[in-house]
Amino acid sequence: MAIDYDHLMSFDIPEVRQSYGPAEVARFGLTVGMGQDPMDMKQLAYVGALADDQRAMPAMANILGHPGFWLGHPETGVNAVKLVHGEQGMTIHRTLPAEGTVVAKTRVTGLVDKGEGRGALLYSEKKIRDADSGTLLATCRSTIFLRGDGGFGGPKGPVKPPHTMPDSAPDHVFDTPTRPEQALAYRWNADPNPLHLDPRVAAKAGFERPILHGLCTFGCASHALLAVMCDYDADRFGEMDGRFTAFVYPGETLRTQIWSDGSFRTRVLERDKIAIDNGVFQLRGAA
Repeated sequence: MAIDYDHLMSFDIPEVRQSYGPAEVARFGLTVGMGQDPMDMKQLAYVGALADDQRAMPAMANILGHPGFWLGHPETGVNAVKLVHGEQGMTIHRTLPAEGTVVAKTRVTGLVDKGEGRGALLYSEKKIRDADSGTLLATCRSTIFLRGDGGFGGPKGPVKPPHTMPDSAPDHVFDTPTRPEQALAYRWNADPNPLHLDPRVAAKAGFERPILHGLCTFGCASHALLAVMCDYDADRFGEMDGRFTAFVYPGETLRTQIWSDGSFRTRVLERDKIAIDNGVFQLRGAA
């Protein structure tokens, strides 16, 4: 079954309603490196350790109201086995509360046909609102590379341009050691893909062992930006976008290099691979 452009562009992805609280907030923070220094009061606020200061990490928006693996539905026409997560971005409009109920609606915003044998790009966005007031809390953006679906006769653009990285040395460096079992813990953030859990599935995909979730790597990079650019103040966290360029094995160290203009990239130190490139961050309210 080939992709039908009009059908996929208007594909109805059901709205998701989700309640969350201290346990979910703490779990997310712990699975992206918060609390590794149990004496750091600023980090402890994001893992539920302080009775008088409890906060949710901005990047938690990426897992709230998750619509599930909707691209695996046969009616999409997508070859779900060959798709990969290409880019991720988010805009935080209002600071996420430490607990609450949200509703989230995901929709396809763009579909680019790169040609027969070259795949396609699917752009989507998820808007997260407070369930009671309807206030828009966050907008999350994803680019999915559909490796097996080019040549369906769709438009050739527009393609989202990558952020241009500075030529200078970074102004800041923030290291996040990951743990060997980190993917096993992160999977409870609404991503049970066996590629990250089952060594047999990872081997069939060509990996020597299960790899870390892309959104976990993205969350670790967001931790670095929250620390360096916001001094752990979630009220200052605005926008973040990045392009996935390499996989990460749990247990490797992520080094996020940050420039004063908001540019960033995240490297895997052990293999000298760039896991997230063309990254860009902006403080909330900045022009």
